[in-house]
Amino acid sequence: MKKAKIGFIGLGNMGAPMAANLARAGHEVTGFDTAGTTAEGVRAAQTAAAVATDADVVICMLPNGAVLRHVADEVLPAMKKGALLLDCSTVDVEAARAVAAAAEDAGVQFADAPVSGGIGGASAGTLTFMAGGTEAAFRAATPLFDVMGQKAVHCGEAGAGQAAKICNNMILGATMIATCEAFALADKLGLDRARMFDVVSTSSGYSWSMNAYCPAPGIGPQSPADNGYTPGFASELMVKDLGLSQQAAEAVDADTPMGALALALYRQFVENEDGKGKDFSAMLPRFEARGRSS
Repeated sequence: MKKAKIGFIGLGNMGAPMAANLARAGHEVTGFDTAGTTAEGVRAAQTAAAVATDADVVICMLPNGAVLRHVADEVLPAMKKGALLLDCSTVDVEAARAVAAAAEDAGVQFADAPVSGGIGGASAGTLTFMAGGTEAAFRAATPLFDVMGQKAVHCGEAGAGQAAKICNNMILGATMIATCEAFALADKLGLDRARMFDVVSTSSGYSWSMNAYCPAPGIGPQSPADNGYTPGFASELMVKDLGLSQQAAEAVDADTPMGALALALYRQFVENEDGKGKDFSAMLPRFEARGRSS
């Protein structure tokens, strides 16, 4: 694999291990984060523009679309023609498409490629990338996807990666709530959790939330439930993603009542209960402690 000069902007819980994996693969990686965080094997820069100068690829892992637009305004003028701006953040579709248009005007390739797999996947290099952009941009990014992840899907034109991520996480939020409700109901009906898992995980209730990320401690494969619900994927990030789903649904007049209810429940959990800072599967102890009139 050809070694590239890579700029990485956003060295948080996800970005830092992704950048470190690229450096371990032999790429020359320079990073920048407003919080001053660093990553193993990554040279620190003082500004986003400095990261972008002469880079073959600039990768972003940022909190929202407004920050992405701001960073793009700073880095695009510093990037060389034909370089690739690869945004791995989860942002609104409109922001991704706006940055794609700005990149095209600057003579820079662009792909939006949000990820699935959480902090564990970022560290292990087993993320899944959902990419939007041109075929050429996807091909340019593929060797980097191969380092940082286990799978990359080209979903369509710019913004399609964000659309796929938003739809995926709307399903995830709703199914995790249903899984937690079912365990809480099983408890009150006197059904053993292990026996419930044995039945549901091999029948029509099968889901990723049940089989791969079970919210009940000691049941199924290791998950954040076995570590006191330490994220994982934090509940406040689920609020963000479900909010993006409802923003997108409103923009295209899509009826998504389950997505809207999941957002309302997670927002209540984070803002009014004790969900902030906990994994999104911590909905299970929430439901355990509640009755129908709670």
